[in-house]
Amino acid sequence: MKELELNGRVAVVVGGTSGIGLALTQGLAAAGADVVPISRRADMVDQAARAVESCGRRSLRLTADALDRKALQKALDATLAAFTKVDILVNCAGITKRTPTLDVSDEEWDSILSTNLTGTFRASQVFGRAMLEKGYGRIINIASLASFIGLHEVAAYTASKAGVAGLTRALAVEWGPRGVNVNAIAPGVFRTALNTRILDESGRGQEFLMRTPLKRFGRVEELAPACVFLASEGSSFVNGEVLTVDGGFLASGVNQ
Repeated sequence: MKELELNGRVAVVVGGTSGIGLALTQGLAAAGADVVPISRRADMVDQAARAVESCGRRSLRLTADALDRKALQKALDATLAAFTKVDILVNCAGITKRTPTLDVSDEEWDSILSTNLTGTFRASQVFGRAMLEKGYGRIINIASLASFIGLHEVAAYTASKAGVAGLTRALAVEWGPRGVNVNAIAPGVFRTALNTRILDESGRGQEFLMRTPLKRFGRVEELAPACVFLASEGSSFVNGEVLTVDGGFLASGVNQ
């Protein structure tokens, strides 16, 4: 379907060099977009950019921290200089840490909220301004199961991801009438290099598996089609939605 093609589109993926972010970077490029993956590490940016170029698409090598407004602005300026526009923004930068809530320090709380929620707001503001000036854009935030439910001993992460869902809806209401659709993807439990040991060797991982009706963890590449859909003209009337890709986790009650 031509509505799902991204030929001629320019995408920026903040946090787009590893895990879910890299899978979305590659998926957007495979669908035809020129993609600029941004993160703090130059070596990872280079690897992600080469993956984009291997799809026959164009990229840039830009480093920026989601906590640094000036760096994000420089990344926007460089992207506009190279491509004249930004059509798609994907906000993937995120962190978590498991800590009993009574032991969470102010520093830990602030770090998680600053990256996951304020970082999403900041990048949306910086890149969204250029989209609004053009009268067109697609912003895709990364929410979580924790946007809907409580997870044990990750209060800061849960609060941040609930905030991402709320921010997504607020921006959709404000910016949708001006041509910029804002949606989010809420991944279920996906295997990455950072969580494989937890998923395979802990009771927490087994509980996640038990609660997932498909009886397996997700593969990060399975998130790419949802991202492509929300970035495309196929989602032209989708705005303010949090699209869950979770193998049925949130639908699950008693599984046996």
